[in-house]
Amino acid sequence: MVTFLPSRPGRLADVPSFARAIGGAETNVACALAAAGHRAKWVGRVGGDGFGDHLVEVVGGHGVDVTAVGRDPHRPTGIYFRTDEDRATDAHEVVYYRAGSAASAMSPATVPYESVAGARILHLTGITAALSGDCLALVRELTAPRPGRPLVSFDVNHRPALWRDGDAPGVLLGLARRADVVFVGADEAERLWGLGDARAVFEALPEPGTVVVKLGGTGAVAVDREARTGSGNDVLVPAPRVDVVSPIGAGDAFAAGFLSATLRGLDLRTRLRHGHLMAAAALTVPGDLAVPPRRDRVDRLAALDDAAWGTLHLGPGWTEADEKDPGRTGEGPEGPGRTGDDQEVRTP
Repeated sequence: MVTFLPSRPGRLADVPSFARAIGGAETNVACALAAAGHRAKWVGRVGGDGFGDHLVEVVGGHGVDVTAVGRDPHRPTGIYFRTDEDRATDAHEVVYYRAGSAASAMSPATVPYESVAGARILHLTGITAALSGDCLALVRELTAPRPGRPLVSFDVNHRPALWRDGDAPGVLLGLARRADVVFVGADEAERLWGLGDARAVFEALPEPGTVVVKLGGTGAVAVDREARTGSGNDVLVPAPRVDVVSPIGAGDAFAAGFLSATLRGLDLRTRLRHGHLMAAAALTVPGDLAVPPRRDRVDRLAALDDAAWGTLHLGPGWTEADEKDPGRTGEGPEGPGRTGDDQEVRTP
């Protein structure tokens, strides 16, 4: 979608003007991964209009392959307006104008499985599943078990405004159980399924190889297959202290950081730290997208010992700050360079 960002805090009724940007959980993830040095491809549909032109140009400008983005001459590109408050607060407002949009008409016929089959990771979210019956059929088709299927990443991303019929709890649980990697906020799990802690979420999702429960500003906890065979190997990683400019887009950035580290074969604790660092990059800029830190720098920060990690404090501009800043205290050895030529993620 095209998103319109408020020129100042406050109710939508009181905001005098908006700045145009791009929005969409999957495109946010694709852009962040491309900026981090991976090959990413966005697969989707936009209208044959100026907003569709803008989306394709901007996403492509971030280094994402947009050759599989279809143009619908009969339906418009979706747009939405939002306030700048955290989605978890009552002050947050969002108004979608996407009913009948090109994206809402996606289906297995317009987005064939072959368009994503060659990826190492296929990233999907519950937002796409909420857009229409055809979109839900598409997500179910892409998550169906089959030989050679990419590693399926699924961010629950429950948006109550998009679910009108009360089906969200069952639909999103079913889709999550078909995935290999699942991201869900603790607040989402409580709201959707009445699950009050991470261990209950892990037990409710026995099929995925990795489940990540995001705890907001506190941190995140994850479990892998070994943990669910009885070893109890769930990993909790606290989030660094961040001076927040805007909370919007942090969840998508977290997923991108985690998936980037997954592509590189890093351990679970390090994957969670990469998720936190990418989220911190998004939290310290006004829009949904941020320039991530260089790979060697994020590797050094992710390798900090627990004491140094616990004192990490990140503010606006930290991703481009001089390497002599305090964040380097206690860093480990320099990590691998920015490669990733054999890595690919696709996001419908």
